Formats: sequence, C-alpha cells, structure tokens
Amino acid sequence: MSDTAHTLPNSIGTAETSARVRDYIDLLKPRVMSLVVFTGWVGLMIAPGHVHPFTAALAVIAIALGSGAAGAINMWYERDLDALMDRTRHRPLPSGRVAPDDALGLGVLLSLFSVLLMAVATNFAAAALLAAAILFYVFVYTIWLKRRTPQNIVIGGAAGAFPPMIGWAAATGDVSAVGLSLFLLVFLWTPPHFWALALYRSDDYRRAGVPMLPVVAGPRETKRQMLIYTLLLVPVALVPTLFGAVGWLYGVVAISLSLAFVGHAIAVWRTADDDTAHGTARRMFRFSLLYLAAVFAALPVDLLVGRIVG
Repeated sequence: MSDTAHTLPNSIGTAETSARVRDYIDLLKPRVMSLVVFTGWVGLMIAPGHVHPFTAALAVIAIALGSGAAGAINMWYERDLDALMDRTRHRPLPSGRVAPDDALGLGVLLSLFSVLLMAVATNFAAAALLAAAILFYVFVYTIWLKRRTPQNIVIGGAAGAFPPMIGWAAATGDVSAVGLSLFLLVFLWTPPHFWALALYRSDDYRRAGVPMLPVVAGPRETKRQMLIYTLLLVPVALVPTLFGAVGWLYGVVAISLSLAFVGHAIAVWRTADDDTAHGTARRMFRFSLLYLAAVFAALPVDLLVGRIVG
C-alpha cells in the first residue's frame, strides 16, 4: 500500500512533464521541420566538395532549430486564428497548454542560437541565408502577408524554399545556379501544395478571415493557378541534371513525378467546384508531399549510384 502511495505521484509528475515537453515540441512544427531538414540536408549532400560529417550534422541541426524557431513565433502570432480553425484549434497555444510569452521566448532564443551555430559551424553565407529565412517567414509571411493578400502563399513560400540553398551554401560558401534551382523547385511547389489543402479546408480559412485564394478568388481561379505552377515545375525540376550536378537517373524521376503532379492538377481542374473538398484536391495535397520528398531523395541517390557505377 505504501509503495503504491509513493509511486503514484511520481507517475503523475512524469506524465505531466512528458506532456509538457510534447507541447513545446509541437510549437516547433515537427512535421514541417522534417521536410525542411530533409531538403536542407540534400542541398548539403549534393554540393561539390567535401564536408566533414560533424560539420554537416551541426549545419542540419542549425536548419532544424531555425525552422522550429520560426514555427514557434508563427504560432505565437497566429494563436487567435488557430483558435478559429478546426485544423489548428488543438495546438498548444489556443488550447492554453503553453503560455504565449513562453512560445515567443522559445522562438526568439532558438532563432539567435540557430544562426550563431550555423555561423560558427560553417560560414557567414549560410548563416545569413538562415537568418533571412527566419526573418522572412516571421515578418514578411506571418505578420505582413498572411492576413492581407491571397498571394500570401506565393510570396511567403520563399521562406520554406531557403533550406536546400542554405545547405548548399553551408558546403560551398556561396549560392550557385543549382542551389537557386533547388530554391525555385520548393518555391514553385508551395502554392499548388497549399492551395490544394485550402480548397478542401476553405471553410476553415473563411471562418478565420484568412484571405486564401479559394476564399477570395474562388475555386476555379485557384485551380487555374495550381495548374500553371505545376507546369512551371517541370523544367525547373530538370535544372540539376541539365547543369551536370546530378545525372539522368534523377532527371527521369523528376520529369516523371512532375508530369504526375501536372496530372493531379488537371484532375482538380476538371472536377466540379463543389466536389473538390472530398476528392481530387485532397489526393493532390497528399501527392504533393510525396512529390517533394521523392524528388529531393532522388538527388543524393543519383550521386550514390553514379559513384558505385563509376
């Protein structure tokens, strides 16, 4: 009996601590961070020259912390919107599990630390790009664009496109045409990815007063622009091969997946406006996640296969 009495409070305390840690991890948007870290790592791996594994690990950690920092500040600023949307109302801030000041403090501290770590571990160019990505996401996208214009995702998408270019710069100290092409690949992918989500979550955005394109311009115009962006992705995805950074194994994967992405956009375009919420738009959103992950995975795989065969 006495053993149980002593153990129970410890168990409750451990569970509460574990839950609190999870809440702070959720502030960093771990799902978004995983994609950011992966694209940043790929940029680092395919860049010319050799990077010590320890240096590469520190650079990836800096990118992860910078992404998490921007996510925490974004959640702090948008907690009022998050409370109005079904998709986000259970996040730590609107649900009251984390205090706003704590979220802001965590975001600011991680921002400073991530940039400092990148500068010490790699070079000034990579650190400056990381700082620019954080500042762009917080001030340009979150504070300026998100609530004011339906082009918020188009312009704000640049923040999420920085990581592969940051990884490239961490390895080389500069930004080349290939590094810029990786930036453009993510930049052009972002609008159709988010607009597919916005098509079947438009009620959420309308209720929160966020001027996403489907809410402001309607489904038909949104679908038209989604198709345009997926078409633009086709030549951009081929640039690493055309510039000789990787071979045609990547090129074949990139062109095949890009055409499949266009196919999804055409399917969304052809679907009745009142039917996208439960069908083609959702499938396109899910495919868009697979698309970016697979295209970026093909880059280091191409180099690895080339080294084995060569």
